[in-house]
Amino acid sequence: MSLAAYCVICCRRLGSFPPRSKSHMSWRSIRNIIRFTGSLIVGGSLFITYEVLALKKSLMLDTQVVEREKMKSYIYVHKAPVDRLDNRGIVWQARKELHRAVRKVLAAAAKALRSPFADSFSTVDIEDHDCGVWLLLRKSREDNRAARLEAVQEMSEAHHWHDYQYRIIAQACDPRTLIGLARSKESDLRFFLPPPPLPPLKEDSSTEEELRHLLASLPQTELDECLQYFTSLALSESSQSLAAQKGGLWCFGGNGLPYAESFGKVPSATVEMFCLEAIVKHSEIPSHCDHIEAGGGLQLLQRLYQLHKDCPKIQRNVLRIIGNMALNEHLHPAIVHSGWVSLMAEALKSCHIMEASHAARTLANLDRETVGEKYQDGVYVLHPQCRTSQPIKADVLFIHGLMGAAFKTWRQHDSQRALTENTVADEDRYTTCWPKTWLAKDCPALRIISVEYDTSLSDWRARCPTERKSIAFRSNELLSKLKAAGVGDRPMIWISHSMGGLLVKKMLLEASKNPELSAVINNTRGIIFYSVPHHGSHLAEYSVNIRYLLFPSLEVKELSKDSPALKMLQDDFLEFAKDKNFQVLNFVETQPTFIGSMIKLHIVPVESADLGIGDLIPVDVNHLNICKPKTKDAFLYQRTLQFICETLARDLEN
Repeated sequence: MSLAAYCVICCRRLGSFPPRSKSHMSWRSIRNIIRFTGSLIVGGSLFITYEVLALKKSLMLDTQVVEREKMKSYIYVHKAPVDRLDNRGIVWQARKELHRAVRKVLAAAAKALRSPFADSFSTVDIEDHDCGVWLLLRKSREDNRAARLEAVQEMSEAHHWHDYQYRIIAQACDPRTLIGLARSKESDLRFFLPPPPLPPLKEDSSTEEELRHLLASLPQTELDECLQYFTSLALSESSQSLAAQKGGLWCFGGNGLPYAESFGKVPSATVEMFCLEAIVKHSEIPSHCDHIEAGGGLQLLQRLYQLHKDCPKIQRNVLRIIGNMALNEHLHPAIVHSGWVSLMAEALKSCHIMEASHAARTLANLDRETVGEKYQDGVYVLHPQCRTSQPIKADVLFIHGLMGAAFKTWRQHDSQRALTENTVADEDRYTTCWPKTWLAKDCPALRIISVEYDTSLSDWRARCPTERKSIAFRSNELLSKLKAAGVGDRPMIWISHSMGGLLVKKMLLEASKNPELSAVINNTRGIIFYSVPHHGSHLAEYSVNIRYLLFPSLEVKELSKDSPALKMLQDDFLEFAKDKNFQVLNFVETQPTFIGSMIKLHIVPVESADLGIGDLIPVDVNHLNICKPKTKDAFLYQRTLQFICETLARDLEN
C-alpha cells in the first residue's frame, strides 16, 4: 500500500477533493486531514498518521488501492527525530496544525471520560469502532469498585485491538488502571508506554559516581551497625582501588545467596553492588525512601536496571529497592510517573522466577485497589502473582534454612535426566520452584508465600562482621514481616527446611505470648518439617570442633546438641504443640551431604529430626535434597500434597 493512498482515503471522506489520479492539496485540506485523524502528542511519543507524513503539494494516486483500503493506519515515530523530520518537509505550519489537532482530541477525550451516559458519545468526535475503548476507560474511573475491576479485566482480555487503541488506553488511563493492567496475567504489553527518557548524567560523571553520590546524600540517622558498615564500605571504595586488589575474593551475601566476585573482573559493577546493598538497607527506612526519590534515585536505579541486564544480582537489588519504596503510598505517583510500572509489567512475564517474583512483590505493594497486605523485603508471594478471580482460602508458608533462599531451596532435584532433556517448558516434568508451579496448580485456592533471610555458616563469610543474629532475633523480625503480609488472617500451614523449622517453632511460641498475634496461633493448622535438627546437628559439632578453620556463626552454634537455647525451644514447643493439637509431618534424610569437596556429613540424623509428635518419614536423600522432589510423582511431593489437602480439607471446602 503506497503512502499516498492513505491520504486520499481521508481526503475523500472529508470531501477535500474528488477521486482522480492527481490532485493539488491546499493547507485547508491538510488542516482537515489533521483534524480528522486526531493525532496525539502524549507521553514522549509523537503519533502521526500516514497522511501527515505524505504532506505534499501534488500526489500520484493509485485509485484501485484507494478502493480496497477501508481503515486508517497509524505509525508511531519517537519524539527524538522531530528536528530531522523538519528538514524532510514537515514545516512549521504543519506542526502548528498538529498542535491544534492535539488540543481538539484531548478535549474530546476529556468530554468522553466525563460523560455519564453512553449515548452522549454522539456529541463527541470519536470513531464508532473506538467507542468501546473510551467506554472502558470511563468505566475504569467510576466510583464503583466492582465496575472498575471489571473494566480492567475486560481491557486485559482484549487481544484483537489495533495498536493505536492500546496506545489510547496507555495514554488516557489513570495510575490505578495502569497498575491493574500490569498485574493482569493476560494483559498486552502494548498497554504500557516506554519509560520517559532518562535525564543525562552530569558532565564527567558515571553511574557509579552518581550512585555513590546518592548514597552519600542519604541520612545517617536510624542506622544499625550493619547499615553503617555497608555505607562506609561502599563510600570508601572506588573502582580503581578495587581493581588494584585484583585476584582478591570477597564474599558478599545477598538475601541468602553468598556473593563472591573477583574485583579484577568488573570493578565498576562490584562498586555498584556495594552501593546497592547499602541502599537496599536504607530503603527499609520510610523516611530514607523520601530522600532516595528526591535525589533522583528512581531514574538512576532505572538506568542501572537497563545497563546491567546481564547481571542478575544488580537487577535483583534494584528491584528490592523499588519494592521497598512501593511500601510508602505517597511515593506511588513518583514510581508510576518514572515508568517503573511498564518495566514491572514486562518483568512479571519473565520466565525467570526471581525476576517475576520481585516484580510481583512491587506491583502488589502498588496495587491498593485489590491488595490490602504489604510485602516487605524478603517476603514473596509465589502464588497468585497476578490478579485472580479465584478466592484464596488458606496460606502455605515456606521457610528455608541455613544458606538457603526463597526460590533455590524449593527447586526440583537436579537429576541428570532433567538437566539434559529440554524439559524447561514442561513444568510438570521440571521446575525451578515446585511450590510455584506444582503446588499452585494442584491447590489454586492457596496463597503460597516464600520467606527469605540472610544466614551464614561462619563469621568470616557473614555479610556484615558486626551482625550476630540469633534464632530469637530472626523469628521476631520474620514474624513482624509476615504480620504485615496478612499472615494469620486465613488458615495456614508452615513448611520448613533445616534451621527454618526452628524459626517456625520460635515464631509460634512468640506469637502465643502476644495477644495481637493470637490469630496466627488460632489459624495454624499444621507444620511440615524437612530434616529439622530439633535436637541438634552434626554440622554444629563439626564446626565447633574445627572452629579455627570455620569460625562458626551464631546460628550454627545454636544448633549444637548441648545448646541450652535449643533444648529449651524443643521442650517448650513440644508441650505447646500437643496442647494446640497441631498436625505435624516430619521428613528426614538418610544419606550424608558433601560440604565442599572434602567434608562429608550426615547433617541431621534420624533421632534429631524426631520432634516427638507426628509421623517421622526417612527418605533416601541427603540434607540438601530432602526438600527437592525428583518429579511431581515422587513420594516427597505427593506425601506433602496429601498432608496439605487433608489438613486444610475443611477450610478449602468452605
